[in-house]
Amino acid sequence: MSTKETSMGFKPIEATSLTDLVELKLRDFLQEKKLKAGDSLPTEMEIAEALGVSRNILREALSRLRMLGIITSKKKRGMVLTHPDVLGSLEKVLQPQLVDKNTLHDIFELRLVLELGMADLLFMRIEEKHLEELDKIVKNDDSTNPSFRIKNEIAFHGKLYEITGNQTLKRFQSMLMPLFDFVLKTEKRVVTPKVSHANLVELIRKGNIDEFKKGMEEHLRPHLDALANINK
Repeated sequence: MSTKETSMGFKPIEATSLTDLVELKLRDFLQEKKLKAGDSLPTEMEIAEALGVSRNILREALSRLRMLGIITSKKKRGMVLTHPDVLGSLEKVLQPQLVDKNTLHDIFELRLVLELGMADLLFMRIEEKHLEELDKIVKNDDSTNPSFRIKNEIAFHGKLYEITGNQTLKRFQSMLMPLFDFVLKTEKRVVTPKVSHANLVELIRKGNIDEFKKGMEEHLRPHLDALANINK
């Protein structure tokens, strides 16, 4: 019966550590009480007694929430709920030497999806000064030099992220920097896209968002094709 539902209809609880269970209970508590950033939590002793666990077990679970930036400790107030740094943990581990090849592959695909979908924000917030900045980057384009090509890709697409005005997008793009080395390794040869950076800038100037979306898709086509070949 251990691998099936009991006569009461309950499924057996999967084996897990006591610390895992306490962490789960703490997360449930935060949701049930609808606590917000700045709200104080009960003391360690109160929580430990309520859960029926030792303070050592509780502290281990609390340390996990601290590492995620969910709670912090303040003088005279004890534990306080805080605004977590959503990208903080990802930022610390997103290094090619720490992440397996499949995950790198998935994250790079995510980057392509983001760039294919940023057109609306881009057109909403683009200004003349941004076009001038893009023009300067375009003047330095050299698709024949792989290293320079990657440097320019970072500069051009990084500027697009910046123009969207979305700080999370911009920060995420900076986190993807190490993945450009992954691009060089997955793409066996340099392929010049049919739609260049200069073409994209002109499409932005024309103000036609649909044409820009199509242009961006063609610009990223070599990356999409390279990834498609990997999956075969």
